[in-house]
Amino acid sequence: MDANNKAGMTSFPGGIYLDHHATTPVDRRVADAVIRFMVEEFGNANSVDHVHGERAAAAVEAATDSVAQLFSAEAEDVLFTSGSTQALELAFAHAIGAQRDTPLRVALARVEHPAVIDIAKRAEQRGLARLRWLDVSSDASIDLSQMERLMPEIDLLCLMAANNEVGTVYPVADAYEMSSQAGVAMLVDATQAAGRIEIDLSQTPFDYLVLSGHKIYAPKGVGALISPIYRASDNHGIAGSHPATPNVPAIVGLGVACRLMVEQGKADEERIRQLRDLMWQELKSIVPSLSLNGGTPRLSGNLHVSAPGAPNDLVMSRLRGHVAISTGAACMSGAQGASHVLQAMKLTQDLQESALRIGLGRATSRDNVVEAAQHIGSAIAAVKTTLGLQHA
Repeated sequence: MDANNKAGMTSFPGGIYLDHHATTPVDRRVADAVIRFMVEEFGNANSVDHVHGERAAAAVEAATDSVAQLFSAEAEDVLFTSGSTQALELAFAHAIGAQRDTPLRVALARVEHPAVIDIAKRAEQRGLARLRWLDVSSDASIDLSQMERLMPEIDLLCLMAANNEVGTVYPVADAYEMSSQAGVAMLVDATQAAGRIEIDLSQTPFDYLVLSGHKIYAPKGVGALISPIYRASDNHGIAGSHPATPNVPAIVGLGVACRLMVEQGKADEERIRQLRDLMWQELKSIVPSLSLNGGTPRLSGNLHVSAPGAPNDLVMSRLRGHVAISTGAACMSGAQGASHVLQAMKLTQDLQESALRIGLGRATSRDNVVEAAQHIGSAIAAVKTTLGLQHA
């Protein structure tokens, strides 16, 4: 039985699913564990006066170990959250609290996820932070020397491990070496990278790392902050004042998902990378003028392309019900205006307006790739024809 069948993921209603950067289908093995802890092992992990609570607490402890193992972290450094956004809020609250009465000086890339940017800007608006922005090149890469020059002027460096739109992987280990030598704390958004690229916290113990379950085949509504320095008592404001009742089913699901990433993640990613390359070849043969956005290294499942002359909203409307891809970050889906990532890369207007994000995953098959490429290529051609442009 192949990995797809074990995962219980073969096909989905609504067309071929290629939007794994937005969310992933819950792995059947994860779902089975979640359901068990909803209807059978339903105890409150904080109520250990009886067997039900003891079993729930033991399950949370086991999940904690699995999350820690994925990152070679200490289990005591894992704090479960409702997802990456809450983890980011707690990390910022802690970093701001550590500054006492002075604003937190933060450096962050212009291509960070909107959650990071919005939290940082809110802190700045309230006089709690001062922001310094890291520019990116046309392939979304960052010059480390730019980072190095800012080190004497900052307290916290925010750097995503991999970009959620164009898939560019960032040198977080090199950045950590630089920041640790300068005495600068570092926050890594590993939401897209968890289980897909190697992150070893025993070698690069980032001050804060965040992840989200639904990006790695676990349920929505669960994530984690991994931090060797986080203490809720140090937070600015009242965030984290009292620990919530653990969402045991979701936490168990995240633990299983992390264990599966440890067991089969490398093999999955190699297979997905090969399918991604095949998708690019198929699309390029159908639409020779197609351009590839983002740099290398990139996430194995990421393919971010532009089809000049074919506005992405018109292409997407023709793909609806056949192939599920996107034009950018899920939190900005349906928004008018260009992606802040593509703007930061200074892509031409035509490239921005025709950009398509394709995200392959564990459930993607070779047949999916070939069929989806035909649909996408045909949609681009039809849009160009409708607009009176020659198909290329």
